[in-house]
Amino acid sequence: MFEVREEIIKNAAVVPNRWGLLRLDENDTPETVVVPAGKVIVPLPVWQAQRETLAARLPDIGVWLASDERPEELAADVAQLPVIGVDFPKFTDGRGYSIAFNLRARLGFQGELRAIGDVLRDQLFSMHRVGFDAYATRPDRSIHDALKGLSVFSETYQASWDQKSPLFRRHQREGQNPDLDNAAGI
Repeated sequence: MFEVREEIIKNAAVVPNRWGLLRLDENDTPETVVVPAGKVIVPLPVWQAQRETLAARLPDIGVWLASDERPEELAADVAQLPVIGVDFPKFTDGRGYSIAFNLRARLGFQGELRAIGDVLRDQLFSMHRVGFDAYATRPDRSIHDALKGLSVFSETYQASWDQKSPLFRRHQREGQNPDLDNAAGI
């Protein structure tokens, strides 16, 4: 099955979508499925089965990971892939957050990191914190309303991909002595 969305959220704006998404049907196999021409994000098993052929089509090929797949499977390819998608099969499945963080922090992925599947407004802020910069939201919801989910909080407490220092390290409180804090290694 080939999905094409008109618009996605990318870099905190609603923009036209330039990529199609390939999902395997019941009768498809990773080895024999035909990958359409153009910019296509293929499932990891298709990339693995047809890697040589698909690599020749870069930068028009991206790969998406299911929530039960490991990002390390793409370790050798992250530098050349322009887009990696992470599937959220259900709103309540949080494994994609760990996948995204590992792609960015451990594997050094610099390209577009897109959340796909059951992606809702309530998730966008947290998704951004772990490294996502693009979101293909559920088609039955307003993408413009979902965009507001990126700005629901003005400050973050914890360190994460988008903010390396926790709030207590970024905020100078009245009465603190910076010289003593520095001497103590704080």
